Amino acid sequence: MNKNGPIIIIEDDADDQEILEEVFRKLAYPNEIIFFFDGQKALDFLNREDVVPFLILSDINMPKLDGFALRDKLKTDAELSIKCIPYLFFSTALSQQAVIQAYSASVQGFFVKQSTMAELEKTISVIMEYWKRCAAPNNF
Repeated sequence: MNKNGPIIIIEDDADDQEILEEVFRKLAYPNEIIFFFDGQKALDFLNREDVVPFLILSDINMPKLDGFALRDKLKTDAELSIKCIPYLFFSTALSQQAVIQAYSASVQGFFVKQSTMAELEKTISVIMEYWKRCAAPNNF
């Protein structure tokens, strides 16, 4: 895990991207924030050898390659899995089935998009602080 690497946010809603950009700017984490509108473009970016992101925040329902399909590709690709990139769902698509499917796919977290800025900031802060303190196999 590259704690100084970029944060990849895969979100097909431009308004949600704008809100998340504002939250990250306010929280002032030094990581670059890179947005993608679909999972396929994110996968193409992640396949670059020079890219080792800090974490991925992914919506579930997206065009071309949804969050579950993207997670599966990252988990089963040896080159990508060795990068140890935490993969978290950040979605409004909350259901018991979605959460079960997410954890069955070894997703490291399932977070619901909050409806207020204060709650959204708190959630992003908790996510960032947790992963900043975590150790990963490639930290040694």
